[in-house]
Order: sequence, then C-alpha cells, then structure tokens
Amino acid sequence: MGNTNLKREEQELLEAYEAGEFQSDLDDERRKFIAKTAEDAFKKDKRINIRISSRDLEALQRRALEEGLPYQSLVSSVLHKYVSGGLKDISANKSGQQIR
Repeated sequence: MGNTNLKREEQELLEAYEAGEFQSDLDDERRKFIAKTAEDAFKKDKRINIRISSRDLEALQRRALEEGLPYQSLVSSVLHKYVSGGLKDISANKSGQQIR
C-alpha cells in the first residue's frame, strides 16, 4: 500500500505491519483486563437530567462539533475525566491560598 502522505519511516512501519512482522506482547490475562476495563468505561447504564444555561449548552455543542462527537458524549467524557482525576478544578486550589 503506497501512501505518498507518509514519511519514509511511517511507510516502513506500515509495510512491516501489513507484512505481519509485529506481534502483541499482551498475555491473555492482560488482554481480558483491558477489554473489561474498556467495556466498563463505555457502559452507560444511568441517565441524568441537568439544567444549564443556554450559553453553556451552545458552547458545549460548538466544542463537541470541533471534536467531531455528540455533545452528550463530550459532557460524559468531561465528567468521567473529572471524577477519575484527569481534570482538576483550579479554582478549588485558589480558594485555599492566602492573599498577601
């Protein structure tokens, strides 16, 4: 498969992959763990209803459009990142600081 948009090193990697020269080093236990974790991460089994300003909703919808995903998925992703520690509330850190 010749792709002129790829750099030489990228083309070599692609050709090696297509020739079957790569092998996974995951054992069955790790593969099952990763599959279960991914399944759990994308399982959406609860609904919530929230009220937000139309301005915030429009901003979320614009952001989601830029990212190429539905805005509900963006909201879910942001909430997941926050509760799992991937996002930090920087204003919470500021409230504990002393003003000099």
